[in-house]
Amino acid sequence: MKSFTVHVDAARIALQSIFAHKLRSFLTLIGIIIGVASVVVVGASISGLNTHVTGEMRKLFGSNHLMIARMVHDGKQNEDELERQNRRNKPIEWDDYEGVRDNCASCSEVGAEQRSQVDLEQGGVELPGCVVQGVTANLAEIEEKNIAEGRFVMSNDVDHSMMVVVLGGEVKEKFFPDTDAVGKTLKVAGRSLRVIGVEEKRGSLFGTSLDRHIYLPITTHMQIFGKGRDGLQIHVKGRNREHFPAVIEDARVAMRNQHKLNGNDEDDFGIVNVEDLNQQIDRFTGSIALVVVPITLITLIVGGVVVMNIMLVSVTERTFEIGLRKAVGATRNQILMQFLIESVLLCALGGVLGLSFAFGFCELITLAAGITMTITIGYVLLSTVVSSLVGIVAGVYPAFKASQLDPITALCQTA
Repeated sequence: MKSFTVHVDAARIALQSIFAHKLRSFLTLIGIIIGVASVVVVGASISGLNTHVTGEMRKLFGSNHLMIARMVHDGKQNEDELERQNRRNKPIEWDDYEGVRDNCASCSEVGAEQRSQVDLEQGGVELPGCVVQGVTANLAEIEEKNIAEGRFVMSNDVDHSMMVVVLGGEVKEKFFPDTDAVGKTLKVAGRSLRVIGVEEKRGSLFGTSLDRHIYLPITTHMQIFGKGRDGLQIHVKGRNREHFPAVIEDARVAMRNQHKLNGNDEDDFGIVNVEDLNQQIDRFTGSIALVVVPITLITLIVGGVVVMNIMLVSVTERTFEIGLRKAVGATRNQILMQFLIESVLLCALGGVLGLSFAFGFCELITLAAGITMTITIGYVLLSTVVSSLVGIVAGVYPAFKASQLDPITALCQTA
């Protein structure tokens, strides 16, 4: 109990000292405030970037979704490996799609897609670099698409190779501004297609517009553009995330059976798992954090040097007080603890102010730029713990110096 009272008194004296010199204390804390705010804001930016990109990936691919394609690589393969895959892997055929669709018991949806790229031109209006996707009717459900006007491709459109098209938001605005596009005609590769729907705007991903797309029935696409070198892409959706690994394995087995591969044979196709893409994003943003966060922590170290300097000045100013306290019975440990507590409280106060500035700044950026800054508890704890440790380290030497003062010498020096 006595030890607790001593510590409470030390904290009270420390607070009195801090608030007795408000301006000096605030100027001392600027380094700590900036350091803590920097760590939290950088962490919020990284977390916000992760959330934003993951959300954009979900807008592009949906969730619990995988794709089977002729060639898939993550950028790590060398040219020889890519050439070997190019010779080995077969184009994905319509029979492959039907085989996976009919034999993947755990798959909730199996669809197919084929892509081309064209420059659209009609009535003197041009839109280069449009992505044409030939799709099965269930691709809207697999990729969780939202239709703003009309409807998406239906099974009947695929079965009868109907000359219909669904427009992306940018295509609609370019060729049918300020008017209802549904029922109008758009020319694609010299063919006149009737517009049956308009997709809700999705924005862009890594600078590439997701609204410069159009969707045809996949059978219509094959009539206009042919089968293509790589054939189709097969899209598979699972019912939920928990059972998605089983979906991946079932789809792989169905595809291997379709290609009559033996147990030791390598896959002659590639699989893209959207969850793997999200994990790559996590690793990428984690790498950024490993580089940037330690740099921002340097600001806290600089702030700690300033705190140490001010604490040394405080010891010099309060020599008489220290001598008097020791003369009336204060021990070296009590003097040491008093100045150490003052240093820690100073840095903790800077940490609180830094967190307040960080929260305010993140909220301002979110409102002004529309970018969500996600403040995570990990970065808050990191900045708070580091600022407290800086306070302890910065206060050790001044506190030790104060505790070593001889009471008689201290009183005589002041006198």
